Amino acid sequence: MIYSIVKFGDPVLEKPAQPVTQFDDSLKTLVADMFESMYAAHGVGLAAPQIGISLRLAVIDITFKEDPKAKLVLANPEIIEVEGRHRQSEGCLSIPEFREDVTRAKYVTVRAQGIDGKWYEKTGEDLLARAFLHETDHLNGKLYISHISALKRDLMKRKIRKLVKAGEW
Repeated sequence: MIYSIVKFGDPVLEKPAQPVTQFDDSLKTLVADMFESMYAAHGVGLAAPQIGISLRLAVIDITFKEDPKAKLVLANPEIIEVEGRHRQSEGCLSIPEFREDVTRAKYVTVRAQGIDGKWYEKTGEDLLARAFLHETDHLNGKLYISHISALKRDLMKRKIRKLVKAGEW
């Protein structure tokens, strides 16, 4: 099932998500649906709050279907190590049509549970590191725009308000 992506302005995006406590068939179905929804929206990562579900769950595939082994499920993820700096254009499925340069760590190690509930650690570089941080931010009720200047953020919010007023958001 393909879920609609929740857009900026929805309160679910600004609240910390609840921990995943049940690792069962319904979670497996949700994860499969999240991958399907992410691919349909042309994303490389998707957090459960982005489909309106307040759960500490995210899926990532920076290869966008090219390498099935690259698919990652992060339940209850924690960032345990960051190193270096990397600046790159970043966007978000919940804030479509907007992109800004964001500086994030170049290397990131995350500790998370897989679909089976077992804990694992994975270190990512560049885009994968960015995806770890971006999706974990979502689970903490933060959006990437919190990492840009107040001026750029205010301009973006003003444009979004105009789109909302025009019925285009």
